[in-house]
Amino acid sequence: MRTPARPPLDGLKKRLDQSRADRARMPRDGFLRETFVLPRSDARLKAKEWFERFPKQAYWTEIESWFERPGDLIEFTIRRLPAAD
Repeated sequence: MRTPARPPLDGLKKRLDQSRADRARMPRDGFLRETFVLPRSDARLKAKEWFERFPKQAYWTEIESWFERPGDLIEFTIRRLPAAD
């Protein structure tokens, strides 16, 4: 009886390399970040939702950066700590 051949690991190696590269680009400061691109009124609501859900005093929630895009769109990144301590 023959043992089955090993499957090729090229796909797995590629995914691992991509994952490691993605992590290398991300800052290692412990904050979770999420970026949104929304119309101005929706952006305000989303930011308000985050500050209500993750209060600044407990999670250090902060709008890290924001940009006005054409068409009255706002691109912004919100960061927060993963847990309130």
